[in-house]
Amino acid sequence: MSGYSAAGVESISRSQVVAMALQRVGVEAVVHEAYDRGADGVGAFLNLAPNGMDALRVLDLHEVVGEAGFATPTIRLFLGEHRRLREFSLVGARTDGLTSITLNRGDLYARLRDEAVRRGILIEYGKRLVGADPDADGVTARFADGSTDRGDLLVGADGLRSVVRTLIDPGAPDARYVPLVNTGGYVRGVDIDTEPGVTRMMFGKRAFLGVVGAPGGEVWWFCNVPQRRELSPAELAAISPGEWKSRLLDLFADDGDLPRRVIGGTESPMLPWNTYDFPRVPTWHRDRMVIIGDAAHATSPAAGQGASMAVEDAVELARCLRDLPVEAALTAYEGARRARVEKVVAHGKRNGDQKGVGRVAKLLLPLVFRLMPDPDLRWLYDRETLWEAPAR
Repeated sequence: MSGYSAAGVESISRSQVVAMALQRVGVEAVVHEAYDRGADGVGAFLNLAPNGMDALRVLDLHEVVGEAGFATPTIRLFLGEHRRLREFSLVGARTDGLTSITLNRGDLYARLRDEAVRRGILIEYGKRLVGADPDADGVTARFADGSTDRGDLLVGADGLRSVVRTLIDPGAPDARYVPLVNTGGYVRGVDIDTEPGVTRMMFGKRAFLGVVGAPGGEVWWFCNVPQRRELSPAELAAISPGEWKSRLLDLFADDGDLPRRVIGGTESPMLPWNTYDFPRVPTWHRDRMVIIGDAAHATSPAAGQGASMAVEDAVELARCLRDLPVEAALTAYEGARRARVEKVVAHGKRNGDQKGVGRVAKLLLPLVFRLMPDPDLRWLYDRETLWEAPAR
């Protein structure tokens, strides 16, 4: 079988993983990237959970990716700067040495791109997908530059605004706006009073802040700001870096010294972006076209699972194509993945909703966390990727 995958820069690293997973089962894949360049240095940072690292291990990618980041197995949660609420493990009950890691998106992209090229996978840039013509034997993809390509299968790893999703189902729902905007940054010379590997998160009175110390003394931080009305791309772009930094400092003005030192010490915080998820995408595949990752099930960053779910998808899709005819494989892939990813989306939505509660509700958080049992997240982190077992 030959095939190709189409991808946008939002999820270009996912498309490379798909291509390498397909190569593992004898499917020749070409990555068609919409932009005319790579994504080096693009984006903030992300978390890869141990279940995502387990899926990467199937493709012999876990060490390549792990070397680009650092272990972050623990979250320590506070109300304000000093009132400790709870500590969470991001490892589950795993005993295989895999843990959560944090790394820059640009570094993840570069590692996966270089490894894909080393393995002989072709990446075509400047190929923005505009249409596709499926038939009984395959799919012909059409690109904005007038070119076409043909394969047995079209895999859409093209993110939240997936073109492939709308080709499969013109009536597919739009992403749901989660009423938070996000930002982040990097700063040196700030003591965050946590040991290496611990991400310190705090509920401020008007926003949520997370900080983690990276090797070399740099502090990486992110912030979630409640924003009831969805801001347009133009409105977000109109916020200047100086204005945004001042706004963030105002939001945390009553929350102790840590936000002031972290945000105030950052030369230029990342400009804000909206949060979205998909509660449910009804149709994942049709006529030898299929979607994976954010195109099928975007989850709020509060789940910490977007990249991991996409890697799990890629491996499962390859396993199904290894063992079954194309249409049966796509049905089996969706059947194996849908319940899990929709549970993850719901988990992320609950976590995100906690960040947007009002001031009065925040006052009750110490009582809530004292009475609430430790969440059992083994279902999330302990999943072992099936590979040797035949797909059905």
